[in-house]
Amino acid sequence: MNVVCSHCQAINRVPDARLSQNPICGKCGAPVLDGAPVALDHARFGRFIHKNDLPVIVDFWASWCGPCKMMAPVFVQAAAQWSTRCRFAKVNTEEAQALAQQYAIRSIPTLVVFHRGKEIARTAGAMDAENLRRWLERVAP
Repeated sequence: MNVVCSHCQAINRVPDARLSQNPICGKCGAPVLDGAPVALDHARFGRFIHKNDLPVIVDFWASWCGPCKMMAPVFVQAAAQWSTRCRFAKVNTEEAQALAQQYAIRSIPTLVVFHRGKEIARTAGAMDAENLRRWLERVAP
């Protein structure tokens, strides 16, 4: 399974059986699945979305958005709990306006699930931990 390092963007091959064994990046030595959302900008977005074999859940958000702030700790918690099943990323729509436009983000927060570069699901609006868990169980392959 290919997993992109959130620190140096190197593509690491990790056997499925080793995903839960805290694999480290062959290039920079950082944990590959550290259980934290990765902040993506336009330059890092494409590689991270297309080269990860695990589904990538992207939170499109903005700093002024109250529901985004409310959901942020829930998203961080989910990233830690699902670290071996999905990658989690955040895109600040104020800083990456071209990405927000490219993916037709009309309201925030919007969560989009990508699998091998293709969008497979999306939802808009803040969710509590239980609703996020249920949604992920339905949409993450």
